[in-house]
Amino acid sequence: MNSPHELFELLKKYFKPHPWHGIPLEADVEGYLNVFIEIVPTDTVKYELDKASGYLSIDRPQKFSNIIPALYGFIPRTYCHDRVAAYAAQHTDLGALVGDGDPLDICVLTERPIAHGDLLLKARPIGGLRMIDGGEVDDKIIAVLKDDPIYGDLKDIKDCPVRILDRVQHYFLTYKDIPGAGERKIKITHVYGADEAKKVIDLSDADYKSAFPDLSHSLSLS
Repeated sequence: MNSPHELFELLKKYFKPHPWHGIPLEADVEGYLNVFIEIVPTDTVKYELDKASGYLSIDRPQKFSNIIPALYGFIPRTYCHDRVAAYAAQHTDLGALVGDGDPLDICVLTERPIAHGDLLLKARPIGGLRMIDGGEVDDKIIAVLKDDPIYGDLKDIKDCPVRILDRVQHYFLTYKDIPGAGERKIKITHVYGADEAKKVIDLSDADYKSAFPDLSHSLSLS
C-alpha cells in the first residue's frame, strides 16, 4: 500500500493542483513566493479565482477606464482572517475590523508585458498597502518579478519609483468608484516596507493553517 507521501506524489502527476490550496506559499528560491496571477494590465474583464473549482471565472467587466498597473493575483495558502484583521486594527484608528475572507492579494511589478493571467510566477515582496474596503481588511502586497531587468533588484518599497507606487494606489482607491455614488468606501491607511509585508504574509499563513488544517497537513506530506 502506498504511503501518504507516495500517494500525494502520484496524484500530482495526473491532476492539476488547486491554485489556492495545492501550491506552496514559498517558492523553491529563498526569499521568493509563489504567486498565482489572475489579471494583467491589458485585461478589460476582471477575473478572479473560483474558490471551489480552482478555475478562473469572470467577476465583472471593468467598469471604467482605469487599468491595473501591475500583474495582480494572490499568494497561495494564505487567508485574510482574524490574525490579519487584528494586526491591521492595531495599526489604524478604525476600531474592530474583519478580514475579507480571501487569499492575500499581491501586485507584481515587471517591465515585461505578459499577455494573460492563469499562471504561476516567483516574486519577492518589497512592501504593501494596508487597504480597508468597507470595513474589511484587504491588504495588497507589492512584489517584484524574479529576474526582472528593471524591478528585479528592488528590495524595499522605499526603492520603488514614486510614480509607480502612486499609480498602484490610485487604481485601488478608484477601481470601484461609481460616479455620484457618494463617499468612497476604500481607504489606504498605510504604505509599509518589506519587513512589515513579511509579517502580514506570516499572519495570513497562520490564518490559512487555522482555517484549513486538513489541507495544510496534506501539503506537508510532500
